[in-house]
Amino acid sequence: QVQLVESGGGLVQPGGSLRLSCAASGNIFSIVAMGWYRQAPGKQRELVAVISSGGGTRYADSVKGRFTISRDNRNNTVYLQMNSLKPEDTAVYYCKADSAYGSYWGQGTQVTVSS
Repeated sequence: QVQLVESGGGLVQPGGSLRLSCAASGNIFSIVAMGWYRQAPGKQRELVAVISSGGGTRYADSVKGRFTISRDNRNNTVYLQMNSLKPEDTAVYYCKADSAYGSYWGQGTQVTVSS
């Protein structure tokens, strides 16, 4: 089992920045990749960014150049630095961990971009 706890969401004005954190605990040695997904009202959950255990990253086209995913292996934490935020980035952001035993989700954190 892997437990994930997200933090860092909130309300920000367009053009602003936020950093999301996802702390993993439990069977962390089984994790092969971690990522951030988001779900806006009335829309399907979509991939935002993923990072593999080797450090490789992948981003949705809509966030390339604005968002950066990183990981701190010592603290078992993954971050999502979000810059130049737009109203269309408003969503609940979820952390996901893929392991040898399955996939695990955090509870989600709300990000609202509005003036």
